[in-house]
Amino acid sequence: MSLEVESVDVVRLILQYLRENNLQRTADSLSTETGIVLNTVDSVETFVSDINNGHWDTVLQMITPLRIPHRKLIDLYEQIVIELIELREIGAARSVLRQTDPMVLLKDSEPDRYVHLENLLARNYFEPRDAYPEGSNREKRRAAIAKDLSSEVNVVPPSRLTALIGQALRWQQHSGLLPAGTAIDVFRGKAAAKLDEDERYPTKVSKTIKFGNKAHCESAAFSPDGQYLITGTVDGFIEVWNFLTGKIRKDLKFQADDEFMMMDSAVLCMAFSKESDMLATGSQSGKVQIWKIASGKCLRRLDAAHTKGVTSVKFSKDNSHILTGSFDHTAKVHGLKSAKLLKEFRGHTSFVNSAIYSHDGSHVITASSDGSIKIWNTKTTDCLHTYKPSATARPDAGAGDMDKTIHSIMLWPRNVEQVVVCNQSDTAFIMNMKGQIVKTFKSGAKVPVDFNSCTVSPRGDWVYCVDDNKILYSFNTTTAEMEKSMQVIHVHVNMHVVSTHLSATRIYYIYSLRWPSFVCIKVREHCAMQMPCVVALCPCAARGSTKHLDCMCVQQVHDSDVIGVAHHPHQNIVVTFATDGILKLWKA
Repeated sequence: MSLEVESVDVVRLILQYLRENNLQRTADSLSTETGIVLNTVDSVETFVSDINNGHWDTVLQMITPLRIPHRKLIDLYEQIVIELIELREIGAARSVLRQTDPMVLLKDSEPDRYVHLENLLARNYFEPRDAYPEGSNREKRRAAIAKDLSSEVNVVPPSRLTALIGQALRWQQHSGLLPAGTAIDVFRGKAAAKLDEDERYPTKVSKTIKFGNKAHCESAAFSPDGQYLITGTVDGFIEVWNFLTGKIRKDLKFQADDEFMMMDSAVLCMAFSKESDMLATGSQSGKVQIWKIASGKCLRRLDAAHTKGVTSVKFSKDNSHILTGSFDHTAKVHGLKSAKLLKEFRGHTSFVNSAIYSHDGSHVITASSDGSIKIWNTKTTDCLHTYKPSATARPDAGAGDMDKTIHSIMLWPRNVEQVVVCNQSDTAFIMNMKGQIVKTFKSGAKVPVDFNSCTVSPRGDWVYCVDDNKILYSFNTTTAEMEKSMQVIHVHVNMHVVSTHLSATRIYYIYSLRWPSFVCIKVREHCAMQMPCVVALCPCAARGSTKHLDCMCVQQVHDSDVIGVAHHPHQNIVVTFATDGILKLWKA
């Protein structure tokens, strides 16, 4: 469906802009030349109220720039004359009657009606029965005039021209035509070319942000419009970054003045509103705060959101509610305007690590360290289902394996009736709302590993998991396998070569500090990331074995424990952050 903008509407937008910026003569010239007027008032209710209360000086100022039919103007001016006569303001009544254009028009078109006003003016008393027709009075006449005039005016939000341009630019950013940080000439319409739409896994570090060991990043998120990367640190600071440069955004005045958003303890989680204008943050002390990103101002404080640390926070679709999860084993819904507790979901026996809304908001889905996922009715808070993904995936598993901590859940963009589940094991899942495992993503590592964080690409083509060995795994959700152009594991300097065979197959025998026995690897000179790599790996009981196990397409991303991972909403950019105080931005 094509959208067409009428030229008349364009002129009206320009007229509003000119009047709001006190360019009155320019606005008058444009209106005269085009014959288009801006019949708008700030408030129809106020306009009607002024007429009903007889605030004629205000009413006349409001209608002067408007185009009102002659008949309605005559009715208005006639009422003003009558009320001036009633107040015995004879001089003012005479001036309005004899010198204003509507009354001159009345004299020419309806002389009897005009003469009636002259007779009222000549009397030394005022009789309402003579001034108004039978069955009418001053209040009824005012109400009739207010009804007639209000139908001729409109209310338009202020600054519509600049607002529409801003919306257009935000849409360009949303659709990838205008990436964050890109300069644009609004008049010429020049912007960066649209990015490649194919989702690809990251291969290299584009930027590194250093926080320091005692002020490491505890949470990070990209805004839905792709403009911001925001981090929350262990010492409570909330900072907005330019992820293209790795620098603090100084175009935000409060940050330029070193007045940062801040909480009183570690910022464990954060989430944006759909429009990217508000940020919700949760702290180690159980508090939640809502921020206006443009100004850095705190809009709401929920000082008693939870009795323990807040692990998860989400906005509802209409931004009227905040959903939170906590170490206190509960999830809660809070009113954004009232800042009061509205709903509470109890039933988990350990930490609630993640809490999200279903795509339509009718359900709340929670994940806990007790190894379970619960689906709740949002309105009644009833628990509808409880699932244990580990038990479903491995029915023969022991009790300990069935209670594996679930770190996070998130809706899968390809099918919003399914969720991506990351638990404390070497396998991530996609699960439907019936608790059935749809896909599994297994690390393939031959040494015990556990995933500790996970994120999904914007369209759901990739699932990224980080394990406790600081390895980033890129899973293709179509094949449910780790997929790169070559399956690789980088050779680290802590591997000690024992012996080698310079054969055509290039088999090397290596003893590694990470693997407790001899391993045999098949080496290629370079992988897709242009680094020395191995494409096959196996622990060997003795040298000489040439058996090749499945290789691991992995990448070590940090030197210390990784806390979290997040994906940009429109670009192939992944961010990881760790306890070493380093945040890394990875690009495809």
